[in-house]
Amino acid sequence: MKLSEHKELKTAITDLPIKEKDKLLLRLIAKDKVLTEHLHYKLLESESDLEDRKEKIKTDATEQVSELKILNAKEALVKVRKMITSVNHFYKVTKDPIGEVELKLFILNIIPFDYRKSIFGYRDYMILFSAFYIKTVTITFNKYNKLHEDLQFDLRENLNNLLDRIYSSKLASAAEASNLPKELS
Repeated sequence: MKLSEHKELKTAITDLPIKEKDKLLLRLIAKDKVLTEHLHYKLLESESDLEDRKEKIKTDATEQVSELKILNAKEALVKVRKMITSVNHFYKVTKDPIGEVELKLFILNIIPFDYRKSIFGYRDYMILFSAFYIKTVTITFNKYNKLHEDLQFDLRENLNNLLDRIYSSKLASAAEASNLPKELS
């Protein structure tokens, strides 16, 4: 049941006493962890807390890169997905599109491309890793394009480094197939 379909319910809720509305609101918020964290960020945190969140994600990613170098493609794919998921969670909480693009570019730039093949598996996880990586780059590129041109200017060098790195690796053919540009001017 959607609230927009029941206008009489909406007016009944707005007519509730403030104390009762507060109780209901707090109960609803408690059921959604992301909403709770978003409200905490919006109401209780400052700009320095945003920078702290970014630095924590960057530090975690940097620490995990050394582990990635010794993993096979399947294990690396799992770790990289978790890193990108942490950035997605950051965006859901902070609603900061600049920080999201900045963090994804940072992570995508430090992730190694070469992994051992799994001896026991029948799937080539390097293909899955490549597909996930290129898809993430494409999504990040699209979000980059939606930013204001001044912000794009600030992030352009990182994105060009990433594109150069991709096109000078074995991911070049997958990047071309995804219509990723070779360079931004």
